[in-house]
Amino acid sequence: MVDELPWWGGLVLPLALGVLVAAAASWDSLLSARASGANATSALTLPFREAGGLLIQQRRRTLAADAMLWRGGALAFVVAGVLASLVTPFGQWAVADFSIGIVWFNAMEVVAWAAVWLVGWGANSAYGLIGAYRFIAQGLAYELPHMFALITAALGAGSLRVADVVAAQDTLWFVVWMPIAFVVYLLSVLAMSFWGPFDQAVGADIAGGAMAELSGVDRLMFAAGRWLLLVSGAAFAVPLFLGGGAGPLLPSWLWTLLKTVAVLGLLVWVRRRVPTVRMERYEEVAWLVLIPLTLLQALVVAIVVIAR
Repeated sequence: MVDELPWWGGLVLPLALGVLVAAAASWDSLLSARASGANATSALTLPFREAGGLLIQQRRRTLAADAMLWRGGALAFVVAGVLASLVTPFGQWAVADFSIGIVWFNAMEVVAWAAVWLVGWGANSAYGLIGAYRFIAQGLAYELPHMFALITAALGAGSLRVADVVAAQDTLWFVVWMPIAFVVYLLSVLAMSFWGPFDQAVGADIAGGAMAELSGVDRLMFAAGRWLLLVSGAAFAVPLFLGGGAGPLLPSWLWTLLKTVAVLGLLVWVRRRVPTVRMERYEEVAWLVLIPLTLLQALVVAIVVIAR
């Protein structure tokens, strides 16, 4: 059973996500420092120092840029990351318990698509536009497997309500009998936040791509939106496949937090272990391997549900 929080839950949610973003950014910085032999203590505070530097940095201007689209896209990116988590239960509580919660989460990714495109287009920069096109192309590759993974979890519960998906895992977590959907979902979270092996939208070969012309507060907001999507995706994996707040001894909210941190830590770690995947190769894998596998997984789940 998931209860909706009062109105103040909408104010607490961004703060909770911000704490997870800060923790994930520090973990990423620590992994980078360990790989390069830098000081670990300094690495933990590096994200905060970089954020402070961007807050006081002057905004860059480009010739004939559409400032409203450019800066509005960065703001929409942050908003999409926060709104995606409205339906994610934190233990037995959620900000919103929509009857179509899974559809809501997926819809916020569409907002993120639009936001990245607006940032790339509005800057009037070739590099920014190429980065935006790369993200759209990547979205066409990951979105169908992602949707099938979400549908598989909904099919197992017989509902699009996130609370019902959690309740359906009372006896057995979905990750046990939906492993393909779980792995594909995690891959799609990396792709939708263009993280790790799927970072070509902001690749160094195009001078930062969608982020090439961003500076100051605009760059900070765009980076925050990227982290928020990663955190939101990691948190949503918990009610979808890991039983929500289910667990012995500890309260449900603490189990939710621990599972979220574990998934988020894994996703951040992948960036330091897996090289960037070329776009066309990922598209081939997505269309020729991931889509058939997720369809097969959905078929197996449907047969099990019907046979009950």
